[in-house]
Amino acid sequence: MGGGGRVLVTGSSRGIGAAIATALARAGCRVVVHAGRDRGAAESVRDALQGDGHAVVVGDVTDPDVCAAVVAQSIAALGGLDVLVLNAGVYEAHPIDAIDYAGWRDAWRRTLDTNLVGPANLAWLLVDHLRSRPEGAGGGRVVAVGSRGAYRGEPVTAAYAASKAGLHAMTQSLALALAPHGVLAAAVAPGFVETDMARSVLEGPDGDAVRAQSPFRRVAQPHEVADVVTWLATDAPLWVSGAVLDANGASYLR
Repeated sequence: MGGGGRVLVTGSSRGIGAAIATALARAGCRVVVHAGRDRGAAESVRDALQGDGHAVVVGDVTDPDVCAAVVAQSIAALGGLDVLVLNAGVYEAHPIDAIDYAGWRDAWRRTLDTNLVGPANLAWLLVDHLRSRPEGAGGGRVVAVGSRGAYRGEPVTAAYAASKAGLHAMTQSLALALAPHGVLAAAVAPGFVETDMARSVLEGPDGDAVRAQSPFRRVAQPHEVADVVTWLATDAPLWVSGAVLDANGASYLR
C-alpha cells in the first residue's frame, strides 16, 4: 500500500500505540489517534505527529455501539479508512491462587472485552466500510498487536495470554476470509516493552529477570514494535497475510 494510507490506531494516546501513530505519520499516513478516555493525551500525540490531517477519537472499545461511533468518526475525519491497527489492550494481574472468584471473573471479562471482543467488533466495522467503498476493499489492512504470552503462557495474567492467543487466531482467520477481497491481515507478537503498562513489573523485584529473558539483556523500546507494525500497515507484501511476527528480542523462540 505504501505511505499515504488512512489509519485508525486504537489505544494510541500513549505507549506502543503512540509510537505506532508516530511511525505511521512519518511514513506518510494520516492517522486517527484513539484514546479510551483521555482526550488530552490523544490530542498531545496528534499534535506531535509529522504531517497534516490527523485526528482524534475517544471511546471505550468494550462497548459495541462506541466501536461503531469510533469507526464512523474516523471515517468522517479522514474521508475514509484503509487500515485498522488493533493495539488497545489491558494487562492486569489476577493469579488464580491469590484472587477471589468475583475478582477472577471480572478480570477475565474486562480483559476479553478489551483485548479480543472489542477488536473483533472494530475489524467487522472496518471491513464493512472497505467493502462499501466505490473502489472496493482491495488494499485494506488489519494489523493486530498480540503478545508472546499467547504462546508461552502467563501464570499471573492468564486472561491476557488467552485474549492475545484469541487475537492471533482471529487475525489469521481474517487473513483467510479477506484474501479474496485483497485485504491483508497480520499480527505482531511483542515481548515486554518499556511502557507505562509494564512499568510496575520492570521496576519491581522481577525487573532484572524480565530483562534477562532476552540475550540483548533489555526489553523493547516502543518504536521497535512500532516499526514492525508500520511495515505491515504500509509496505509489507500481501504474501505475509496471516503471519504473526515475533518482536521479542529472541526472548521466546518458537
